[in-house]
Formats: sequence, structure tokens, C-alpha cells
Amino acid sequence: MADTALDQDYEILTPPDNLRSKVRELTPREAKKFDPVKAAEAAIARLSTHFGSWMVNETASLMQAWEGVQSDGMSDETVAPLFQAAHNIKGQALTLGFPLVGQVAASFCHLIETVPSVEKLPAELAERYVAAIRAMVMEGAKDDGNSMGVKLLETLTIVTDDFLKQFPKKDEADAV
Repeated sequence: MADTALDQDYEILTPPDNLRSKVRELTPREAKKFDPVKAAEAAIARLSTHFGSWMVNETASLMQAWEGVQSDGMSDETVAPLFQAAHNIKGQALTLGFPLVGQVAASFCHLIETVPSVEKLPAELAERYVAAIRAMVMEGAKDDGNSMGVKLLETLTIVTDDFLKQFPKKDEADAV
């Protein structure tokens, strides 16, 4: 049902409340035996066969965003999709079985968020992050068991921290 008034420039749409018709209630006997954690684990196990391809798709989005930066230059409009792609990888990597890649993406997001403006974002370092994420996903560098991936993360983090030292933290800049 839509609520409208002649003097309003909008319409409020109220979705139907028919969720109850979409589910079946468990019988008391079924409810006693139902373990929601086991059901969730089983669902994850069924979906896990797709995790690698989902991570490849997320990496493709990151690569596409990086190509936009390369072709159109570093700007708020081009870096925003790059950040969003890295942020998506950061958020999904652990669930998809790539915690090490998630840490690299988190460090990349930290870099983008911390520089005072996108013009100060070093393109060479950003390119190294994109290449590292792509390589780690393609090579299956999922966790701390991959020593090359761990070393890559450590190196990128050190370089990023050294670069960011030139910019005062927001609370330090406000105190001055």
C-alpha cells in the first residue's frame, strides 16, 4: 500500500509482510533435533566449493578498478572504486578462506584511508598492493603457511607504515 499526499514529493512503499508463508515451522520433535550451528556449517561446506572463484571475481573487480586509475589518473572518482574493491576483499577474504589476502587488502585500505588526499597516494605502492593481491589469489596463498605471502605482507606493511609517517595523525594535527 502506498501512502501519498498531494503536497508530498515522495511515496512510501510498504512491502507485504508475508515471510511466514515462505518458511515451514518445525514440529516440536524437529525443533529438539535442530542445531542451527550445524546447519550453518553444512551450508558453508556446500558453498565452500565456490569460494575460490568468488575470490577470483573480487580480484577481477580490483584489477578493473586499478585499470581505471591507470587510464584516467589518480582522483577521488578513480580511487573510490579501487578502495571499494580492496575493502570488499578485506571483508570477504577470511570467510572465503584467504585470510592472508585479507590482511594485505586491509593494509591497502589503511593506506588509502590515511593519506590526506588521493593525489598523495603513491601509484607505485598502490600498484604493488594490487599485484600482490592478484598474485596471492592466483597462487592460492591463503594463510600463514605460505611463507612468500607472509613476507610480501610484511614488506608491504613496512613500506606503507614508513610512507605514512610523513603525515601526522588526525588527532596530532588537531592538537597543533
